[in-house]
Amino acid sequence: MATLHEDFSSCSVLVIDGNPTLRSILMTQLREFGMGTVMQAARAADGRRQLEYRSFDFVLCEQHFPNEHTSGQDLLDDLRRNHLLPFSTVFIMLTGEATYAKVAEAAEAALDGYLLKPHKASHLRERLIVSRTRKVSLQEIFDAISQEKFEQAAALCLERFESKGMFWLYAARVGAELLLRLDRCAEAQTLYKAVVAAKTLPWAKLGVARAQLESGQVNQATTTLDKLIGEDPNFADAYDVMGRAQFELGRFDKALETYKMAAMLTPASITRLQSLAMMTYYAGDHVEAEKLLDKTTRLGLDSKMFDCQTLVLLAFARLEVSDRKGLQRCHDDFLRLIEKDPENPRLQRQSEIVIALNLIQQSQFAQTVETVRAMAKNVKSPQFDFESACNLVALLAQLANKAIQLEEVESVIDTIGLRFGSNRSLTELLAASSTLHEAYADRIRTAQTKVLEYAETAMALSMSGDSASAVKNLVLYGKETLNSRLIDAAYQLLQRHSAKIPDADSLQATVGELRSQFGVGSGRASLGAQKRSAGGLALRTSQKVEAK
Repeated sequence: MATLHEDFSSCSVLVIDGNPTLRSILMTQLREFGMGTVMQAARAADGRRQLEYRSFDFVLCEQHFPNEHTSGQDLLDDLRRNHLLPFSTVFIMLTGEATYAKVAEAAEAALDGYLLKPHKASHLRERLIVSRTRKVSLQEIFDAISQEKFEQAAALCLERFESKGMFWLYAARVGAELLLRLDRCAEAQTLYKAVVAAKTLPWAKLGVARAQLESGQVNQATTTLDKLIGEDPNFADAYDVMGRAQFELGRFDKALETYKMAAMLTPASITRLQSLAMMTYYAGDHVEAEKLLDKTTRLGLDSKMFDCQTLVLLAFARLEVSDRKGLQRCHDDFLRLIEKDPENPRLQRQSEIVIALNLIQQSQFAQTVETVRAMAKNVKSPQFDFESACNLVALLAQLANKAIQLEEVESVIDTIGLRFGSNRSLTELLAASSTLHEAYADRIRTAQTKVLEYAETAMALSMSGDSASAVKNLVLYGKETLNSRLIDAAYQLLQRHSAKIPDADSLQATVGELRSQFGVGSGRASLGAQKRSAGGLALRTSQKVEAK
């Protein structure tokens, strides 16, 4: 009688293989194992579509597709990066000896297993059982994650790691991911380093860099990544993290080169092509960016991996070259996307930008001004994030370039500059959004100077022993500017010196409310919506995440 792990009658499997004979053999073997539902796909793209909209217990995927640019590795990479593989799904790669090295590397990147061809049916069955056993062994951890009990799940992972229980290495990786989510970056870094010490693995070394980056140790992260890329120049996830680090440091030229390398290593990755296209745009090469943005849209518009900020930037690029038909296509594409997801507030905000750009192209300036004024009223809203700020600044610069200026425009630019000018990279990104009207870039840089002065004044007070005045100053200017750097500085000072501050409890409540609405997340630069950190695992929960 079959044990629970060997009973496949209630399981579903997807076979992705371009060879019809091998695909047929696999499906026959799986049915003989008693697999409940067996489905197939002849191309990686067809398999991707099925996996975007349906979950399977097992996926058997060929590594090499002769007539496609996409490999099984590329497919797995994109699915993992975009939260499209639940923890419960077992993903097994099928490979010949020629591509064995690539699959072995993928196994270290959280692949459940691989099968060397030609294989025996007994070997396949054994792989399925072992992989499923791991899933069942860690089910308590996965259940806690599904219920969003992240502290409990992290504790279970650490317990498994410390006791070196069954599948301790995988538990360590999940645990480190949870610690990052819980903002326990130092503990995550320690755990990754412990894994490196126990068994040197690329994902653990990358995890150290990710933890450093999350905790603000950006320069240390780039040093770690330099060493990792030197050891393995083909580790695409490492380039993703390096690009983000360089982006946050304001080294846009370096970030652009890094994203080019990541896209070159995985040419079929929609998400990496998107990052390259957006970085090219923000770096100022709008001609090349238009080509890359257009390619990304054509390849990925119907995919869940597509980020609609790509379409916004494409609309800006097309307006600059007076491509009326191309701009109209952007507008029409947004209408179709909103039909599919009408309640998505981010999509609505982005769509408003494209509508305004289309109105400018049609010379309907009165209606454009009305639309932009409505957007400008939201600059102090908690939902108005850095992406919204860049888009609005770019739109205002477009109007100024057409010699159309709102009376209140300078006040709006100043408000955005004060709110989001927390550091040089954010300031320069905002300034880059207003390249068509340099006066706005100057005002944004001036606003950042004021923010730095506020922070320095508070630091001087704190260093002189007057921590109470330092916190009150930061709270005052934090309320006035909504700047996440000032708000976070007030929080950090309160954490360290609350015993010396008479009305600390009242200030804690004020700062807590400000942080919940205007904390670091709302003022962080990113290339589109970050669905999953490169090199990390998708922590899927049973809760639907609301779009912001």
